Amino acid sequence: MTPSFLEVESLTRRFGGLTAVNKVSFRLARDEIVGLIGPNGAGKTTLLRLVTKILRPDAGRILFKGEDLTRLAPWEVVERGICGTFQNTRAFRNLPIVANVMVPLVAPRARRRGEWVKRIEAKAMDALEFVGISDLALEPASALSQGDLKRLEVARAIATEPELLLLDEPLGGLNAAESELLARSIRRLHKGGRFGRLHSEGPAVLMIEHKLKELMSIVDRVIVLDYGEVIADGRPAEVVKNPKVIEAYLGIAHAPA
Repeated sequence: MTPSFLEVESLTRRFGGLTAVNKVSFRLARDEIVGLIGPNGAGKTTLLRLVTKILRPDAGRILFKGEDLTRLAPWEVVERGICGTFQNTRAFRNLPIVANVMVPLVAPRARRRGEWVKRIEAKAMDALEFVGISDLALEPASALSQGDLKRLEVARAIATEPELLLLDEPLGGLNAAESELLARSIRRLHKGGRFGRLHSEGPAVLMIEHKLKELMSIVDRVIVLDYGEVIADGRPAEVVKNPKVIEAYLGIAHAPA
């Protein structure tokens, strides 16, 4: 494995008497897609919100390319090259879909990295085409289905050209064909295919997803959380056989016969 460029060290977050994330540590390399799974309430979304700085940790720290992000604001994290999507979509519902993608393109990072296209409208359209909803570009976001809103979230995130892409259930609300298409697109993006253009290096990806079949088909590694703690970290084939993971998901210490 190449040296990690994201390091999470003993990250902890409490909500009153509930410890949602408890001393979580892991590393993520530049060339990885990592799945983050676990039962409902395991702390997955909280962990992603800590990395994006939407939430502040009670303890621990986050290093990105050697820089401590712990005290940065969310917009500063985006400027460093980290962007993500929300489990609950937050579109500007009265704006056209293409305008929703144009909003993050006015950020300093996006402007600097947009030399390959002269107009932000064109770059926004490329991002929508990448996720498969460019034909809806002029529709208001309020007209989108939940599945298409998820795709819009992904388009807005990748438009900033992040080095680390955090995805919170991007396949939620999509049917089987749409899920497979977007999963393949995420893999292609990671491999260097960006909006129909080929580049040498795409973003690393940390991805929460409950559709395990699609997730396991694209990730290099899986981290499993349960009650806010890491209970497994390894290759997909290893993790699905891990007794702790089976117990967390099924409530039993071994797989059923």
